Formats: sequence, structure tokens, C-alpha cells
Amino acid sequence: MNRLIIIGNGFDLAHGLPTSYKDFIDDYWRGVISNLIYEKKYEDDLLSIDITFGMNDLWFKHDFEKTVKDYSSLFKILRNTDGKINFSFKNSFLEKISELNQVQNWVDIENVFYEELLKTLEKSPIPDFTWLGVESPKNKNIIDINNDFEKIKFLLEHYLHDKVETKYKLENNKSNPFLEYIKDCEKLTTGKLNQFYSELPFNLTIELNRQLLENPFPDKIQHPVLQITNYFLNFNYTDTLLKYFEVLNINENQINHLHGRLRVELNPLNFGFGDEMDKMYSKIEDKNDNEYLKNIKSFQYLNTPNYKNLMDFIDGEIFQVYIMGHSCGLSDRTLLNTIFEHKNCCSIKVFFHEKKDEKGNVISDNYTEIIQNISRHFNDKKLMRSKIVNKTLCKPLPQIQLPKKQ
Repeated sequence: MNRLIIIGNGFDLAHGLPTSYKDFIDDYWRGVISNLIYEKKYEDDLLSIDITFGMNDLWFKHDFEKTVKDYSSLFKILRNTDGKINFSFKNSFLEKISELNQVQNWVDIENVFYEELLKTLEKSPIPDFTWLGVESPKNKNIIDINNDFEKIKFLLEHYLHDKVETKYKLENNKSNPFLEYIKDCEKLTTGKLNQFYSELPFNLTIELNRQLLENPFPDKIQHPVLQITNYFLNFNYTDTLLKYFEVLNINENQINHLHGRLRVELNPLNFGFGDEMDKMYSKIEDKNDNEYLKNIKSFQYLNTPNYKNLMDFIDGEIFQVYIMGHSCGLSDRTLLNTIFEHKNCCSIKVFFHEKKDEKGNVISDNYTEIIQNISRHFNDKKLMRSKIVNKTLCKPLPQIQLPKKQ
């Protein structure tokens, strides 16, 4: 039997790595604010701010560094200076995601991209005002949106490589709770086998027991053994999971870096949207303009063997799914639907995140949120209910802190 372990951004966060959307965008704006404090201006391919024009005003004399704590407070100042500061976004996508403070993870960024893409379908033709001597406004077209998105993708890759990937290390520490799950295979006997059976449909447990009797192991009479082969589907761009494989001398072929790796030319980042089940997707295809499909994940999957390797694995034999750190959001809906509704997928076990107070007491968790997201990937809701493992048999995702390199 097989096990498909789906690794998402929550896996990196559980290692104390600053890989969330908030970490990424905060880091960018910290650089902007630092330049404003010391240089009184900032400019790159994404935005331009020049406050030298208004530097004698009272609001600036009142200790700018203390006033501007983060980009939210910076925005308040920039919006209330009555045009006394030269400030403009060159990248509309950066403007959008900076203003959406509620966006917390990669799937949200991808959803924002999709929403912007759909807006171009709804826009009516712009009226021509040139005959009045007034320049006609211009719609943001799909080429501009894709170009803006590519710049954010480039910025993201550099952030993850320079501020995360090269800064933290993984040590072979036996107290690391993730070592229980990061292994090439697992042999289940007696008590563990019975516990595992409780996560599966009853008919399948009968079939597995029959197979154990028909394919005897040397110690089958006293200790029946079920061997499970693990296969890791890594949605992250970082190599946190790969570092475990290197430390434990596990064959790298059991990791599928589905969405690419940082600065690996043969496996570039696949960052976009992947919900072809969305009711609006057919309208995108009907546009008959391939620019609309540029950042749709399904087409990017075909640039590498990753997708085929995944299909070969799930077509091979019965498998259980572990969800470790993936929110199961809509931006991966098409792929997750293929996995979850596959005839060989027998159950889906969630490792949820627990929120704790200052004293370490659990105050909430996101188990229900994750299974609600999972349900959106099922067309057959009865099938969904039969496959999701109930909460009493699931576990919280361990939380550790990787040390920084000296």
C-alpha cells in the first residue's frame, strides 16, 4: 500500500521559517521604509516614492521613523498629504496585495491574480474622449497583469532564496517530531496496524487482511506486517523537505517538487492559478487568447515530468493521503480533485494547526477549515465524507524552530 504525503507552506511555517505571504510582503516594505528614512526616496520596478518635496512639512519633522512602523502606517501618511509626495505604484498587483491585509498565504495571492484576470473579461470598451482634448483612460489588459505578476514572482523567488533558504539549517536531531513522518516506508504491525485500519473504509481493511494472509511474511502468524511506501508531493518552493532526505539518506526520487524549486532551471517555479473547475474558466478559454492561460498551472505542469510522475504513483495502487501544511485552497483545485476523487485514494488524513495562548493552552485549530476546503475539491460529497478521516484520529502538525546558520 502507498501513502501520498502532501506538503504545503504550513510545513515550512511549522519549522519557524518566515515563508508566509505576510513575511514576504513585510520584508519588501521594510526595505522601502528603510530607504525612505535615510534617503527620503525609493524607486524600483514596482513603485516610486519621493518625499523630498514635502520634507519641510510638520508631519515629516515629527520623527518620521517613529511614526512609520510598517507599510500600513506608511500608506496612511501617503494618502493624507494632499499630493505633497510623489508616490505611484508601477505594479498594480503589488498595490492590490499590499492593501489586502487579510491575505495571509500563497493561495490567497494566486486567488487575487485570478480575480484580476477575470476583471479583464468584464470590462466594457473604453469610450473615446480624445475629440474633447482629453486623454482616454486605459484598462489594465491581460498582458500588463501577467507582466506585473511575473515581477512579483521574481521578487518572491529572490526573497525565499536570500532570506529563507540560505539562512536556516536542519540538524539531525532525534528529538525532531517530524522524523516520525519523514521516511521512505513504514511497517505497521499489531497495535499500529489496528489503529491504521480505523482510518480506512471497512471493506478495504478486510481486503488488506486477506492480502496479508495470502502473501505471508516470515513472522506473519504472530506479527502481521503491512508495509506502506511513502511518496512526498511537495507544493513548496523551498528545500526544507529535501534537507530531511539528505540527512536521513533517503532516495530523492520519493519527493515530487511539483511546483518547482528555487533557482533550478529544469524545474522552475509554478506560481499561478489551477482551478479549471471554476464556472468562469470556460469564459477564459472562450477568449481564444493564450495570454489568459499563461499563468494557469495545468499548462506549466507540462514543462516538467512532475505531473506524470504523480499520476504514475496514484495510478499504481491504493494510497492514503496525508495533508501536512497545505490549506487545500482553490488555486490547486483541479489537481487536488484528481487526487482526492481518484479510485485508489482510500482516505485523507489532516494534520491541523493548533493556536495556543501565552501559557501554551490550545485555544483553537483549523481542522474544520481544512476539511471545508477539501470538500470543495469533491464533486461527489458522499465520497468526500467517506474518505476524510475524523478529527479524533487526526493529529496537530508539530511545531519546531530551525536554527539560523552562523
